[in-house]
Amino acid sequence: MAQRPSLSARYMWFLIGVVITAFGIAFITKAALGTTPITSLPYVMSFRFAPSIGVFTFILNFLFIVLQAVLLRREFALIQWLQLLVNVVFSAAIDISMWALGWMNPQDLWLQLIVIVIGCAILAFGIAVQVAPGVLAVPGEGAVRAIAIVSRIRFGTIKVAFDWTLIAIATICSFAFFQELRGVGLGTILSAFLVGVFVNVYFTRLTWLGKLNPPPLALDD
Repeated sequence: MAQRPSLSARYMWFLIGVVITAFGIAFITKAALGTTPITSLPYVMSFRFAPSIGVFTFILNFLFIVLQAVLLRREFALIQWLQLLVNVVFSAAIDISMWALGWMNPQDLWLQLIVIVIGCAILAFGIAVQVAPGVLAVPGEGAVRAIAIVSRIRFGTIKVAFDWTLIAIATICSFAFFQELRGVGLGTILSAFLVGVFVNVYFTRLTWLGKLNPPPLALDD
């Protein structure tokens, strides 16, 4: 049997996944057809105010962490406060990725769609890598989990409602600020459907993901 990875190695893989996830979000955003549901509100806010999309992502994720602590109370494990560090890395990685991809500005619709699909594949890979080690939850997913625990509604159901609520708020803010739709578009809708498909493919095809956090070896009596 494969040796169980050390806890430090699992955290390392988790952080690698966080950085890849941030790059995937930036890649999708550069298609200029909207961004991912979880980033839609920070993206719209970055059009209206000076701070970058990464800064607004940090603020929103900080609120998600606070929401988890409020909802779960004693069930919110101390280790989950490490999400604050994850938030710093994730938000900074988004801004760095946006800067690194500054050269990419596709104009034709077909090329924009290709960029979105590639971005969804990158984002899904990052999600798979950060989920596989089983160490921490990123703030957005942690908030969904907390709501699901308190409401006793299935995680998947809450996740869908959560994403569409963020899209709705971003849409309202867009029309309030600009009297038109900005930051939310076809890319937002496509990523909402495609990312989950890619994640399932990765977990099915990339068997090494399962080795990042295998079950403990059973001990003989």
